[in-house]
Amino acid sequence: MTPLRAFVRPTVLAASLCLLGLAVQAQTAKAPKTQLWIDLSTGSMAGMPEMDMPMGGGLMGMMGGGRAAGAGGNTHYGMARTMGIMPPRVIDIALHNSLRPGVEASQAIPAGMRMGESLPLLPPKAQPTSPSEPGEVPQEYEQHKPKGRILIYWGCGSEVRAGQPRVIDLARAKPTDFAVAFAGRAVPDRGARVGPSHALYPNERNQVQLSRESSLVGEHQIRGEGVPASMKFTLGSAQDLMPAIALRTSGKPQDSMGTNWQPVRNARAYYLHAMSQNGDDMVMWSSAETPDTGMGLFDYLPNATIDRWVKERVLLPADATQCAIPKGIFAAGAGRESTPMLRMMAYGGESHIVHPPRPADPKAPWEPEWSVRVRVKAHTMAMLGEEQAGGAMHGVDRSDMAEPAERDEGGAGAQPANPVNPINVLRGVFGR
Repeated sequence: MTPLRAFVRPTVLAASLCLLGLAVQAQTAKAPKTQLWIDLSTGSMAGMPEMDMPMGGGLMGMMGGGRAAGAGGNTHYGMARTMGIMPPRVIDIALHNSLRPGVEASQAIPAGMRMGESLPLLPPKAQPTSPSEPGEVPQEYEQHKPKGRILIYWGCGSEVRAGQPRVIDLARAKPTDFAVAFAGRAVPDRGARVGPSHALYPNERNQVQLSRESSLVGEHQIRGEGVPASMKFTLGSAQDLMPAIALRTSGKPQDSMGTNWQPVRNARAYYLHAMSQNGDDMVMWSSAETPDTGMGLFDYLPNATIDRWVKERVLLPADATQCAIPKGIFAAGAGRESTPMLRMMAYGGESHIVHPPRPADPKAPWEPEWSVRVRVKAHTMAMLGEEQAGGAMHGVDRSDMAEPAERDEGGAGAQPANPVNPINVLRGVFGR
């Protein structure tokens, strides 16, 4: 009989000990009792000076994440997750303290934020909901059934590549087919799932937003009933607001249109997406090397996901400064057409602060008191076909700008609208 020790080779033993160590580490690690999420977003309209951005109705009024941002600063939690550009800089803060859930707290902030000495964190007000059965087709779909096709192009370059476009015939699609048609890569949801047990900023008491000169660099502290006294943390330049994207576009829709931009500080990757209506057809293009609609990428991304998608050429790398749109894909054809709209993302990644830090010894017990997750991004919009240079947008009649397809109807504490909602997108773009 072969001795048992003959099977226990050194490599197998080492692997077993490693797995045992990981198991011990996983067993002794506990979730922090107090967790804080900070989302930072910088939005802009390419070629348009920030001071010239009008408030109120029309396109600009609705680019504040679903609510017109009036003189009173009608901002709400969740706007940092949207593609809104009013106000240009947005901060969302969510605190969950399991020791005293749903209790008011405050965040002491550095003077460089220019928002006072501290920010109140308040539990969200209850929002009315309209329950629906899982898988139920929304009533608005029955009233606004789309027609035409979706034509999907992808990749940077002056010419349309072989095998493009991918065509989705909406006239023949069933209601249940739309989720499949819009399927593609989606951003992992690592944001706070807010509810009554959280405390949020902005809120009904304070809606002050970040100014052009604001900076989060410096010491912060969370105070409140049940909040650990040790919850002090320092943010550095990597966790600060990203600057606005300096995007320029050139060319006309019937030609190959160019886009170029200055490198954005702290950007780890970029992504561009454009869409337009041509008659009953929707034309979509993205800078990715993957043939899907690409509409699920407009959100914060974890660092590991950014690195993987850059490697897979879904995102443009941090050193990219230009991308050409293939010739003629947005050229006007027969029927009703609209000006192509381009959206661009600069992903800044996320930072994770835990106290106390993870012990070097994997066998040592680890009971973190609190954690802070900071996410940053910048985004911009552009009207393709309108030459943009020197901080001015030429030839655009602002009064004729249509409202965007996506609107967030949520209130304070509501989660942002799903950016991959085909019903909302199709209704807005097709005007039905």
